[in-house]
Amino acid sequence: MDDIDRRLLSLLRTDGRRSYADLARQVGLSAPAVHDRMGRLERTGVITGYRADVNPEAVGLGVTALIGIIEKPDTEYSTVTDALEQIPEVESCYFLAGEESFLIKVRVGAIGDLEQLVTRINRLPGVARTRTAIALSTKWESRPQPLDADGD
Repeated sequence: MDDIDRRLLSLLRTDGRRSYADLARQVGLSAPAVHDRMGRLERTGVITGYRADVNPEAVGLGVTALIGIIEKPDTEYSTVTDALEQIPEVESCYFLAGEESFLIKVRVGAIGDLEQLVTRINRLPGVARTRTAIALSTKWESRPQPLDADGD
């Protein structure tokens, strides 16, 4: 990955709907050259997908919570992750160092829905207990980090 790739990624991370022609103008290449670079970035797994960011409250998901999960002793890592992957309310899952093995971000419509979800998660194979923090508001999330030219 070179400086031009990093510039393309930075442009796309702020506006994923940019055309190849617009990207080409911004980085000083032809649209076909940008298309080729984008294809390579996709094939090599640098670009993992495209999506529309949706306001959760606008679609009825006004409650965001972070749930720490403590595994039962001798539980296989995949036992919990495979079960969590089947729960549509789980938006993100992080494997942690420390007492809690996982931290998940969930979105639901109401506090009652969160209560039911936490109960379901506590019943999953391999889950010893959970700790839940409810977000009062979201100041920002998914903020693109700057990509330096050196790749550090």
